[in-house]
Amino acid sequence: MTRRAAMFTRWTRAVAIGAAGALMMSAAARADEGQAKALFKTMSDYLAAQNAISLDYDSYLEIVTSQEQKLGLASSGTVTLNRPNKIRATRTGGFANVELVFDGKTASLIGKNANFYAQAEGPGTIDQLVEELRDKYHRPLPAADLLMSNPYDQLMPLVKDAKDLGSGVIGGVECDHLAFRTEEVDWQIWIAQGARPYPCRYVITSTKIPGSPQYTIVVRTWKTGADAGSDSFKAEIPSGAQKVGPTELADFDELPGIFTPAGAK
Repeated sequence: MTRRAAMFTRWTRAVAIGAAGALMMSAAARADEGQAKALFKTMSDYLAAQNAISLDYDSYLEIVTSQEQKLGLASSGTVTLNRPNKIRATRTGGFANVELVFDGKTASLIGKNANFYAQAEGPGTIDQLVEELRDKYHRPLPAADLLMSNPYDQLMPLVKDAKDLGSGVIGGVECDHLAFRTEEVDWQIWIAQGARPYPCRYVITSTKIPGSPQYTIVVRTWKTGADAGSDSFKAEIPSGAQKVGPTELADFDELPGIFTPAGAK
C-alpha cells in the first residue's frame, strides 16, 4: 500500500469512527430526553391522582435591578388544596403577608399586613382559577403549573430540550434532577424518588429578561390524603380591611413595587 493510500485509509476510518460516535451521542441524547420526560410524566400522574394535598415551602426570587445589583427576596408559605376546586395558599416575606382562598365560587386575595383584600366571583376548578388570575387579573401564581390537574400537558408542549441530570438530594430526600428548556425560560425540577414522586425543588429562570431573574421554590413538608388535614376554605377577611380590585392589591406579587428590575420601563 502506498503512503497516500495508507493516509486515505486512516482518514476514512477516522471519519467513520467520528460518524459512529456522533450517532451514538445522538441516540444517548434522545434516550436522555425520553427518560427526563418519562420521569416528569410519572410525577405529573402522581400529583393528578391526589385529591388532597398540603405542603410547606420556602421561595426565593433573584433579580437584577435597574442599577445592575443582584438581589434575592425570600418568603415562606403553605398550600392546601382539595381537588377539583378548593385551594388556600399563603406567603409571608419581608414585604408582604398574603393569602389566596378559593372555595369553588369566590377567589379572595388578602393582603394581611396592608389591610386590603380583593375578591373575584367565578365558579370553576383550580385549573380555571390559575388561568383567570394569570390572564384576566395579571396575578400569576408562581409554580402554579405544578398544582394543576395535569402538569405534564401544561408544561411539556413548550419544551424544546430535556435532560436527566441524575440524582440530587433536597432536604435529605434523594431526587431525580431534570432540566428543561423552552423559548422563554429554563427550568429545573428535583422529584422525590420512590412511591411518592412529589416536587422537592423547582427553579424557573427567565432567559429573555435582562438579568435572567430566577424563581425557586423548595418544598419542606409534603402530605396527601387524610394526612393533608381538613380546611373549610372559608376566607377570613381582617376587620376593617379595605376592598380593592384584584389588580390593585399592593405587593401581592413576589416582587414588591419598590424594586425596579433591569429592563423595566
